[in-house]
Amino acid sequence: MSWANEIGRIGEQMVADYLKHQGYIIIRRNFHSDYGEIDIVAEAPDIVVFVEVKTRSEDYLVSPADAVDPAKQYKIARTARVFLDRVYLSGDYRFDIAEVVYKRDEEGAPHFSLNYIKNAFYADLNKD
Repeated sequence: MSWANEIGRIGEQMVADYLKHQGYIIIRRNFHSDYGEIDIVAEAPDIVVFVEVKTRSEDYLVSPADAVDPAKQYKIARTARVFLDRVYLSGDYRFDIAEVVYKRDEEGAPHFSLNYIKNAFYADLNKD
């Protein structure tokens, strides 16, 4: 596994653990459709949460949340619609972004921090 894939996997696991600790139920991880992928689909009381996880080093030029531009948001929303159609869930939903940032210590070991952004963007899943 490449370093980037390993760091991404660690970031996603960190976010999944955080969500569980907050009382969310993880419904699916890495849900794929023809439009793209959703990293984590979770459920809290009365709401389905679609979470985009972005893991970056602290010296990355663009913040993790800024990497979720309108084009990426559109792909996530289309994939969310497919998920809801397949799983037959209805009701409220929201889109969150989890920023996982790592820095290395003197020995080169990565240390991670999490910034969780609720309602990071809005998409109406009832429209095409």
